[in-house]
Amino acid sequence: MATGPRAVALGGGHGLAASLSALRRVTGDLTAIVTVADDGGSSGRLRRDFGVLPPGDLRMALAALCGDDDWGTTWSKVVQHRFGGDHELAGHAVGNLLIVALWDLLGDTVAGLEWVGRLLGTGGRVLPMAAVPLDIVAEVLGADPAKPDEVSTIRGQEACASTLGQVQSITLLPADPPAVPEAVQAVLDADWVVVGPGSWFTSVLPHLLVPELATALHETTARRLLVLNLAPQPGETAGFSPHKHLEVLTGHAPALTVDIVLADTKAVAAGNLTDLEKAAALLGARLVMADVAAADGTPRHEPGLLADTYAQIFAGAVPAAKQSWGSDADGDDRRGEGRAQPGSGGQALLP
Repeated sequence: MATGPRAVALGGGHGLAASLSALRRVTGDLTAIVTVADDGGSSGRLRRDFGVLPPGDLRMALAALCGDDDWGTTWSKVVQHRFGGDHELAGHAVGNLLIVALWDLLGDTVAGLEWVGRLLGTGGRVLPMAAVPLDIVAEVLGADPAKPDEVSTIRGQEACASTLGQVQSITLLPADPPAVPEAVQAVLDADWVVVGPGSWFTSVLPHLLVPELATALHETTARRLLVLNLAPQPGETAGFSPHKHLEVLTGHAPALTVDIVLADTKAVAAGNLTDLEKAAALLGARLVMADVAAADGTPRHEPGLLADTYAQIFAGAVPAAKQSWGSDADGDDRRGEGRAQPGSGGQALLP
């Protein structure tokens, strides 16, 4: 029987994988909702050749949910294995091929992912955020180095992630994609929804632009936890401070409220704490700071530290916050009326 809170994690790529590796240590009732906009590499080839959802981010989420026993670690390595050389299979990940094969056999995206999960013995469920492949369209300042003040439009996740300019905003194509019903229901049924970390414009924000999923995020009674990245991402968010990430999120989803914003202590020290507190308060959130980064100095979340922090937050073991921006003298937040605001401003530091 599943134990722990019903947790749903939204994202994609390495950021979501890190979060899932931590969450599976905290709860036995876990669902990953994964972006489906990848158009590069193995995923892009399979998407174009078979007209399917790009499987790469889904594969990474499944691998992250594998157990720590021999079965789990072996199958995690198998599905992540990528063929080398210069033949037709070069660049393809084994897990991508397995997922697409099951989709081809079953004709059902969700069922195919569930079968892969059974094979791997995953401690959770993996779902795509949309029922159709998506394209990301970005407005980029200075995409052409010769015209640094010009805003241009680029299309595709790979182009967005590797642009030389600064991404200003994104939209999706199609603009009104159908959400996967099981993903919407998972958000509505959750106790906690965890958003991020991950590539901000290509893995995190797209979830907020799928109308049915955005509505579910607004209507759910779950508490919402937003996890900030440890460092700006070259190309996509180069030069972004922690509070800039929140400002961009608010610009794309102005109706969204959040209960807790989690930031790494050292990452916050590199920015402006006052500005970050203000940006969190505008989301209706309390800022929680903890040491969650890998000890080797690389911008990676350490699953054990992140799991401990998740456990404390889920258990309500967050110190009371001081009064801060975004709350009036009576503690009533100025955004998100109509739902409880337990994190209305302030900060807390976890040991």
